[in-house]
Amino acid sequence: MHMLKEVCVENFKKVPELIAKGADRIELCDNLAVGGTTVSHGVAAETISYCHGKNIKVMSMIRPRCGNFIYSKEEIEIMKQDLVHLKQLGTDGVVLGCLDNKNWIDEEAMITLLEQAEGLEVTFHMAFDQINPDNQLKAIDWLVKHGVDRILTHGGQLDSKIEDNLVRLKEYVDHAAGRIIILPGGGITGKNLDFITTELSVSEVHGTRVVD
Repeated sequence: MHMLKEVCVENFKKVPELIAKGADRIELCDNLAVGGTTVSHGVAAETISYCHGKNIKVMSMIRPRCGNFIYSKEEIEIMKQDLVHLKQLGTDGVVLGCLDNKNWIDEEAMITLLEQAEGLEVTFHMAFDQINPDNQLKAIDWLVKHGVDRILTHGGQLDSKIEDNLVRLKEYVDHAAGRIIILPGGGITGKNLDFITTELSVSEVHGTRVVD
């Protein structure tokens, strides 16, 4: 079975090289040092055009700033406009996530954004790892119910090693039971890729170094 490698890129510069090395899908963002934010119009237009010329899908980050995932009404409006704009540019999907101050999904914000994202693939990003662990399996059910395609997760706090989170990640995979894709990310490299994917029985991986 082919393992789909989604490579997280900052800006356009490395895209041609990463596709040449075997990237199957691009997650496009800016400011990777803070976990990624929405790219500029020019970057999005050029990257989407280049990738589509190579038959590679692009997932665009919708995140107006760094920091937490609790957004104001104005920030949700910014995300909505960015999403509509990226959709017009031809992005294949969007990557987003909104939480409330109780470490649960901001349901109202997500429903608003998901309405705008109709026809696109949607990944709920690592905001998932900030959800209260007792509610994470319930969160998977909520995302399934609302038509989200995949969940990008490290299986724990980002400063932990992904190898140490395999038991938790496997719980997500088992609970998802094929209803939604669990996309492990954060610390996956060419070296540990086979081990992690075999342990988890997943068919997609995400990272900045998965094709190195």
